[in-house]
Amino acid sequence: MVSLPHPYVLHAAVSAPCLCCRKGKDQFDNLEKHTQWGIDVLEKYIKFVKERTEIELSYAKQLRNLSKKYQPKKNSKEEEEYRYTSTRAFLATLNEMNDYAGQHEVISENMTSLITGELTRYVQELKQERKSHFHDGRKAQQHIETCWKQLEASKRRFERDCKEADRAQQYFEKMDADINVTKADVEKARQQAQLRHQMAEDSKAEYSSTLQKFNSEQHEHYYTHIPNIFQKIQEMEERRIVRIGESMKTFAEVDRQVIPIIGKCLDEITKAAEAVDHKNDSQMVIEAFKSGFEPPGDIDFEDFTQPMKRTVSESSLSNSRGDGKSEPKFGSKSKGKLWPFIKKNKLSLKLINLNTQVWSLIEGAGPEDFSNLPPEQRRKKLQQKVDELNRDIQKEMDQRDALTKMKDVYIKNPQMGDAASVDHRLAELGQNIEKLRLEVQKFEGWLAEVEGRLPARTEQSRRQSGVYEAQNPSGVNSCAQDRESSPDGSYTEEQSQETEMKVPATDFDDEFDDEEPLPTIGTCKALYTFEGQNEGTISVAEGEMLYVIEEDKGDGWTRIRRNEDEEGYVPTSYVEVYLDKNAKDVHKPLQKISE
Repeated sequence: MVSLPHPYVLHAAVSAPCLCCRKGKDQFDNLEKHTQWGIDVLEKYIKFVKERTEIELSYAKQLRNLSKKYQPKKNSKEEEEYRYTSTRAFLATLNEMNDYAGQHEVISENMTSLITGELTRYVQELKQERKSHFHDGRKAQQHIETCWKQLEASKRRFERDCKEADRAQQYFEKMDADINVTKADVEKARQQAQLRHQMAEDSKAEYSSTLQKFNSEQHEHYYTHIPNIFQKIQEMEERRIVRIGESMKTFAEVDRQVIPIIGKCLDEITKAAEAVDHKNDSQMVIEAFKSGFEPPGDIDFEDFTQPMKRTVSESSLSNSRGDGKSEPKFGSKSKGKLWPFIKKNKLSLKLINLNTQVWSLIEGAGPEDFSNLPPEQRRKKLQQKVDELNRDIQKEMDQRDALTKMKDVYIKNPQMGDAASVDHRLAELGQNIEKLRLEVQKFEGWLAEVEGRLPARTEQSRRQSGVYEAQNPSGVNSCAQDRESSPDGSYTEEQSQETEMKVPATDFDDEFDDEEPLPTIGTCKALYTFEGQNEGTISVAEGEMLYVIEEDKGDGWTRIRRNEDEEGYVPTSYVEVYLDKNAKDVHKPLQKISE
């Protein structure tokens, strides 16, 4: 009998790799969920920062609107109120709050560019990287599962072939033992058994090769591919954690960077608050609303036991009816100003403290010479008007000088333009300057008149007011008639002879009659014709020779004399002055300005 080898028995269990594959797949699922959660956290932080930037922008906008709302309006009464230190401090606070709002805009801009923008781009890159890593993981998982399936198929085939070989061997042994079976049948059974045995050997070799290959692939999978993929996912996740930490640090740094500037804004507000000076503000109120009137004198006792004859002191404000002996003199020799708050012999003591608000109410509308205002208020308004006109004159002169230079350039370089094209504009500017100068003369005359009435005057104003009063004795009350105030503090016109205070022209004539004529200090020649239409000026013709009795003191006027009876002021630019050598060792023109 022929004995065959014992069929192969599978010694290795192959269920363990399948369990490992399943566990590996579960780990990938867990990592995928965790990394997606990390991206969600990052996107949530981006949304938080974005909302913070919107809040900063809204806050800055509201601060700017608040600052703008309380800013003084241009060309309004509010603008005048900001000359006080307290209101200037408030204005400084508004300006600093505007800068403060700007710093919140900087916070918003920096957070948007350094955090929101950067993290948004990083999230897109992170998603792509995560997708790539898990794609590689799934690919490796699929590959090991394919190898496992091949091993399972090889194992099942080897097992089947072994069972078939075992059955063929048993059948051969049975046939060989049976004496009734023919020799051919036995041979056939033996050949079948050998065939099955060979198939089992082939399956064994294939299974052995597949198993060896699977073990190698499995080792590479669990010790190389999967660890590399997990390492990349770990590094990706760690970079995400580091990045969000750096963004939170930047979040704080953006705020910290503007703290010094915000501190400066607050320091400026504190500095402005410390500059508030209550004494200075009080003095400004006094200067702004003082009337210039002198307080009334004592009221004389009226003895009614004597014959009924009322006596009134010179400085009291009783009603002057009759010959007007108590009428005041205006000028440097006047003993005092009368207070215009008496009407029909009834003294209102409530008007001793003059309500300054009355003047502010009537300042808006009134005559051109501001004669409706108290003397001090009128002087300030006239001075402001003169300064404004002088600025306008300077602007016109600057334009004229610029056009003159342009004309010279055109004359030297005709290709650049026509020199005659600017002549019309130059003529207009000359006319404008002349009109403005006449306006200045008019307002300076009124200013001199007012300064002549005030108790204290500078040397310059004293000289100017003296000229105008000397030339126009009755001009003192030509622009502003004397008024008396009603009990509510406002001025009222009284047409009645009984309540109207008049100033005789002889009061001013007497002041200057005693003065000796000024000596002649030189001669002058009129360069242009000047029509002296205002009081205190004198008309001259072009080419006329006259005497100089007073130089230009810086106000643009020179005092001249034609004869003993005719003298006055002319613009210095209209004459060519020659001083005597014994007066000054100069014999040349002082000014020569051609319009």
